[in-house]
Amino acid sequence: MLVAFSISPMTPDDSGSVSVAVAEAVRIVRASGLPHETNAMFTNLEGDWDEVMAVVKSCVDALTEKHPRVSLVLKADIRPGHDGQLTAKVERIEQQLTGHADD
Repeated sequence: MLVAFSISPMTPDDSGSVSVAVAEAVRIVRASGLPHETNAMFTNLEGDWDEVMAVVKSCVDALTEKHPRVSLVLKADIRPGHDGQLTAKVERIEQQLTGHADD
């Protein structure tokens, strides 16, 4: 499955930023060893249900230790039997854009 999730404290630090807390969640994702990528809005994570949800839970647990309220947005693409979709989905779009979809 692929999961796109965004997690942050509901209140920013004194500078108006949530980057310290978000970085803590990204550290947890990276330490998981699962395929992942982080962009400006979400962290994408690939693995089986139990693996992915355990990582998301670890992120929630880490942030709720330091912040009284945390926001979590999660979107999942559940497609049993398909691995490597973190990059394969993007590659299929690129093939469409370059006109090489049948290659």
